[in-house]
Amino acid sequence: MKLDFLDEVNEYGDQLIRLYEFDKDEAQKFRDAVQGNLVDNSISLDLTTLDFIEPVNCKVILHLADEDEGILTHDHKVFFCDLTKDGYRNMLRLIEPFCKKDTRRSQLLYDLDNPIDFLFAPFAASE
Repeated sequence: MKLDFLDEVNEYGDQLIRLYEFDKDEAQKFRDAVQGNLVDNSISLDLTTLDFIEPVNCKVILHLADEDEGILTHDHKVFFCDLTKDGYRNMLRLIEPFCKKDTRRSQLLYDLDNPIDFLFAPFAASE
């Protein structure tokens, strides 16, 4: 599983954090890490510390927030995903189909008014 940041992915200047190139086993590991750290134990999760994730050009830290804000950054190198427990529970529901079988489909991991989207894409082409 690779992790990267893409700047200006469309004509509107939207940005994207992308988890890509993974199979159902790695999707399960990601789901379990989010469940165990954020939902069960309220512990922040630095995705670059997970041995199955290869960071390409950024660091993403998931942590609990009082409201769902999505991914934020000050330098476009270190990103923080600020979601509530319910926000992470919703993310887990969105990830679940990828844990059951390999698929070519991709999924945004939240639907918020935020300039940086979070894409889960098992077969996304590398830039």
